[in-house]
Amino acid sequence: MKNMIAEFKAFIDKGDVVTIAVGLILALYFKTIVDAILEGVILPIISAIFGEPNFAAIGFDVGDAFISIGLVINALVSFLAVAFILFLLVKAYNKSKGPEEEEASGPSEVDLLTEIRDQLRANN
Repeated sequence: MKNMIAEFKAFIDKGDVVTIAVGLILALYFKTIVDAILEGVILPIISAIFGEPNFAAIGFDVGDAFISIGLVINALVSFLAVAFILFLLVKAYNKSKGPEEEEASGPSEVDLLTEIRDQLRANN
């Protein structure tokens, strides 16, 4: 049993599960904010443009079936809004980090492999 607990602890530590869990929880709450912006501001404006009180009511009838273009528009607007908001967040985050520090200059991987090859040839 102790071995299994040790293995589980190593599994948790190896994958940095806590950091991932915090990121996922923040993403879920961020989704709530984006949904509120979409449902409270953007989608009502688009619904008003089409003259429909309900966004899902935008569409047309084909026989007995109703083709809801509003649901497709809703999905597209939601995707574009989330993508744009995430773009702005990433851009602001990258700007706040400042200029990236260049990595320490040294020989490249190819240079090191070439040097090793040359040394092996010299020893034979």
